[in-house]
This record gives sequence, C-alpha cells and structure tokens, in this order.
Amino acid sequence: MGFCKEDNSRRVLRGFKTLFFLITMVVSFLLFSAPVLVVIADTLLPCAIISASLSPSSLSRETLYFNLSNYDFRYSIIDVPLISIVRSAVILCVYSFCDGPRLSRWPYLGIATMCCVSSLVFVSLKASYFFSGLSTDRGAIEAALFIISVAMAVAHIIVAYRTSCRERRKLLVYKIDIEAVSVYKNGFPRYQKILQEERVK
Repeated sequence: MGFCKEDNSRRVLRGFKTLFFLITMVVSFLLFSAPVLVVIADTLLPCAIISASLSPSSLSRETLYFNLSNYDFRYSIIDVPLISIVRSAVILCVYSFCDGPRLSRWPYLGIATMCCVSSLVFVSLKASYFFSGLSTDRGAIEAALFIISVAMAVAHIIVAYRTSCRERRKLLVYKIDIEAVSVYKNGFPRYQKILQEERVK
C-alpha cells in the first residue's frame, strides 16, 4: 500500500510539473509573439465590429464602394477599421525587417509609436465630431469600434516598448563586445551592423 501511494504521489507531481512546463511554454510563446498577435487583433476586431453592425446582405463590395464614395469625416465610420489595418500593416512590416539591435532602438519602437499616436489623434478627433450631434442616434457598436481602436493603439505602444526592453536586456546579458563582433561577425548575423553604428557615433 505504501508503494502504491508513493507511485500515485509521483504521478501527481509529474503531472503538475508537465502542466507547469506547458503553461510556461504557452506564456513564453504568447509574449514572444505579442507583436504579431496584436497586429492580428487590431486587424480583425474592428472589421468584426463593422460586420456585426451591418446585415448579412449588406456585406458586399458594392456596399464598401458606396460607403467610400459617400465618405464624410463627421458621420462615416468606415475609415476607423481602415486606419487599424494600415497601422497594423506598417508596424508588422517594420517589425519583420528589424533585427535584434534595431528592435531595441529607434526604428521599431519609434515608428510604432508615431503610427499609434497619429492614429489616436485621428480617432479622437473623429469621435468628438461623431458623437457631438445631440440629435443623432449613436449606438453601442459605434462606441465599441472607437474604444477598440484606441485600445489597440495603446496595446501596440506597450508591446513595442516591451519588445524594445527585451532586446536591450539581451544585449546586456550577452555583453556583446563590439570588437569581438567585428572578428566573429559571420557567426553573429543579427549583430553585424553594431560595429558600424558604434563607430559612426
């Protein structure tokens, strides 16, 4: 009986260790893939809200063309998901073309911040015009669209900042020697340009 209890306790402990390992791996994957996940959410959520506000028969290219051709900054909301799509596309392109050092410095964090701040200004101005009319009927879907757009812009900035901090910590932990990189630059493809950047400074 003692051996059976010991085997059961070992199985339970092994199960907890396996579960903890899986949770750690999932969390690490989500943190590492946070920029891509935010881009996907920023692209899909506003489009889903727009689709929910329209009837299934209205989801067509003719309806999209009609909304674009009759666009009015004060009353139309078709530009809000388009702003999110453009913002996400620019940030994803910059993130894809940046390597480790450039993720820790200006290009990724700076461009992501500029895109998000400019889109926040645009959405804020549009919301002030859109909800200013007391006689117009504005529903919860329109309010949710603006809130999601603002929240995704803030999420982009937070994720870009955390990614930049993570890459800076990597450079500090590995203690990259600039002169060593020049000698072994073929073995460090992500940090080939550090020496040139430091010499320019």
